[in-house]
Amino acid sequence: MLERMMILLNGPSSAGKSTLSRELQNRLKEMNVDPLIISIDDYMRTDPKETIYEDDIFEIMPDMCRDTKRAIEQGRTVIVDHAITSERIYDAMMDAAKGGKAYSVRVSCDIEILRKREAERGDRCPGSAEASLEYLWPKEGYDICIDNGKRSVTENAAIILEALT
Repeated sequence: MLERMMILLNGPSSAGKSTLSRELQNRLKEMNVDPLIISIDDYMRTDPKETIYEDDIFEIMPDMCRDTKRAIEQGRTVIVDHAITSERIYDAMMDAAKGGKAYSVRVSCDIEILRKREAERGDRCPGSAEASLEYLWPKEGYDICIDNGKRSVTENAAIILEALT
């Protein structure tokens, strides 16, 4: 039931998507599912001094989509960790999930928390979290919305898994 699917965690930079991805991966393994995490951070190297633009992200999409599609075709569950900022990027990611199920999760938290996390990380251009929140695509229509500031990652993973089963 949890095979051949993409769980798309979409949200601004510093919202806690990577931490949530790992928690979901661990929980799914306990359920005898071997999920693959595909993260934008594995396909794009960033320099905290440089601004990332939508075109920069679009350039890496063929590789992310290829790997997502391949894993789904192999019967795997894929957890995608992304900060999607345009319709064309969203459409490419959803197209990669064809042949399986796609479940979209908006992951966010209050702007003050995003700013604090971004500063603590130190590996992003200042303002990236706020900009990715502003340009996040889509704004609505998710299967579920998670607030990683109001609930723990453990609680949010449980909410997502409950919705999937």
